[in-house]
Amino acid sequence: LCPSEKMKRFLFFFFFLLIQSSAHNAGERSWLNSQGLDTGGLHRGSFPKGFVFGTATSAYQVEGMASKDGRGPSIWDVFVRQPGIIAGNATGEVSVDQYHRYKEDVDIMVDLNMDAYRFSISWSRIFPEGTGKVNQKGVDYYNRLIDYMLEKGITPYANLYHYDLPEALEQKYNGLLSRRVVKDFADYADFCFKTFGDRVKNWMTFNEPRVVAALGYDNGFFAPGRCSPPNGNCSAGNSTTEPYIVAHNLILSHAAAVERYRTKYQAAQKGRIGILLDFVWYEPLSRSKADAYAAQRARDFHIGWFLHPIVYGEYPRTMQDIVAERLPKFTSREIKMVKGSIDFLGVNQYTAYYMYDQQPTTQTPTGYQNDWHDGFAYARHGEPIGPKANSYWLYIVPWGINKAVTYIKERYGNPTMILSENGMDQPGNVTLPAGLHDTTRIGYYRNYLTELKKAIDNGANVVGYFAWSLVDNFEWRSGYTARFGLVYVDYADLKRHLKMSAYWFQKMLQRDRKN
Repeated sequence: LCPSEKMKRFLFFFFFLLIQSSAHNAGERSWLNSQGLDTGGLHRGSFPKGFVFGTATSAYQVEGMASKDGRGPSIWDVFVRQPGIIAGNATGEVSVDQYHRYKEDVDIMVDLNMDAYRFSISWSRIFPEGTGKVNQKGVDYYNRLIDYMLEKGITPYANLYHYDLPEALEQKYNGLLSRRVVKDFADYADFCFKTFGDRVKNWMTFNEPRVVAALGYDNGFFAPGRCSPPNGNCSAGNSTTEPYIVAHNLILSHAAAVERYRTKYQAAQKGRIGILLDFVWYEPLSRSKADAYAAQRARDFHIGWFLHPIVYGEYPRTMQDIVAERLPKFTSREIKMVKGSIDFLGVNQYTAYYMYDQQPTTQTPTGYQNDWHDGFAYARHGEPIGPKANSYWLYIVPWGINKAVTYIKERYGNPTMILSENGMDQPGNVTLPAGLHDTTRIGYYRNYLTELKKAIDNGANVVGYFAWSLVDNFEWRSGYTARFGLVYVDYADLKRHLKMSAYWFQKMLQRDRKN
């Protein structure tokens, strides 16, 4: 940079940080809004009337107070205590302390012109033992959070499960491996509907059940850390069968909770209920028929594993053929309960990969990931599929969100959808000034929302979008080494600092915009 450019950049950061350090002030923010936060022509009017914009987090990642105020441990509280499992041996014990700072965080949402907040309820904060005695302090916390959101005009979207099964149920009957979890989850959901449903009108049963089953039971990368060699290095588990058993029980738990809601509460409370599924878009590596089939197998084993039973009452035919007798079967009664068990579908979409055919050999072990009979590629003809974010798995591929949403529209009857997660991360050690200057994230959101708009304009029934995440937080195995937030959190004092991407959303979502 020439000296004049260096001086311009220095002055920009100086004034940016000066504004950050002051109270939220509309006049000061208007200066920032003029500093080239290009929305690419996007604004509220670009999306259908009533389209909802929000941010998302999960309980263990942001709340803190993990072992206080009566909360019982979840399987993640146990998992993170294993030395070397989490980057920096971090835990969610304090995280970003939203338990005490929820008002500040909700005020930030209001400041950014957001409409809604997708949060999760910690099962073990409500029922420390998974069942039985209620922890009233936990109930009180969620009442405070919900009431304050409504007071400030933020619509609550409550997710009942985000990776955090009560440890008591893991000890009692092996958790999600047991059919007993179906009733226990339905009972927990029933309590939440009864307690919070007078104010919460948007419910989600599970976040990314595929991740729960695959990473928890195929390679042991997530809690409870079960797998069998050579799929992973775990002390217990069976990668050949357990992922499918767990997924089956998750689907039945979801359907049982939906049945409770529809039977007992929906008519009076006038809400809706759905599920959140992650969906990487899989593109064939080549134009060969084999690679086209490989990409389709990946879609079936990924989103089809859960969405196919919910829409059509059975697992995808490719899974039935490959997994065969290892794949559990639904009874006729269960099919009736599962089929049609969503009022809306949440889609968590971040990235895309190339897929190529990779048929197994006699030495290939069975297991969820190996059953795909696929190989992953991240470049074609030497060209990466997209730039890489901080996380090893996250390539920036905006067209993937268009293809993913369009695929669901065409293959699964165009259900009502919300984009329930979308975002990218920076390194956790990025300094405060550099962390605030997140222009790459601005480009990510602008380009992904532009592609989402194309899908909507072509008929996809998408009614909302939630950026992941509101604040930097505990990012599972990555601990605090990945920052997904629109808001930078200084982990030394937990102070919040709005990043440029936050101001970008504020500008894009301003309600008085005419064009």
